[in-house]
Amino acid sequence: MMQIINSTREDIDIIFSLYEAGKQHQKKVAEKHWKGFDRALIETDISEQRLFKIMEDDRIACIFSITLQDPFIWKEKDKDPAVYIHRIATHPDFRGNGYVRHIVQWAREYALRTGKSYIRMDTGGGNDKLNNYYISCGFNYLGIIAPVVSDELPAHYKEGTSSLFEIAL
Repeated sequence: MMQIINSTREDIDIIFSLYEAGKQHQKKVAEKHWKGFDRALIETDISEQRLFKIMEDDRIACIFSITLQDPFIWKEKDKDPAVYIHRIATHPDFRGNGYVRHIVQWAREYALRTGKSYIRMDTGGGNDKLNNYYISCGFNYLGIIAPVVSDELPAHYKEGTSSLFEIAL
C-alpha cells in the first residue's frame, strides 16, 4: 500500500542515496543535473516537516520536499500563495510508477487545506521529455528562466536555465 508521510532523521542516508541515484539518472537524460545537496538543507527540511517520502509497503519509493516561498526562482510571483515542490527523487526500482501524479494530488489537497492558490515546481531547462511528463501530470508550462544566483540555492541553479511549471487551483 502506498502512503505519503514525513521523512525522519533516520531516513537521511537513504535520502542522500536517492539524490545520488537521481543525479546519475539526470546525467544520462538531461543537460542539467543536480550537483549534490548540503546536509544542513536536508536536515532543515526534515526538522520543519517539509521533506516527504512515498512508502511502498516498507520501502521508500520516492521523496520530495516542499517550500512555501521560492523568491530566487519565482521572483515577483513568489508573493502569490503557493506550495513549491522540490527535489523529487525516485528509487531506481520504482521509476515509471507515476509518483509525480501522486505528489500533485497530495500537493493539491495540502494547498487547498492551507489556503494556497498554486502548486509550482521547476526543473532544469532543456529536458523536453521531463517537461512533457510534468504537463501530463496537470502542470502548465510557463517557460524558461535564469534563476537569481544565490548561495541560498543548491549549486545546480548556478548554471543554465530552469523550466517553470504551475497548477492554478
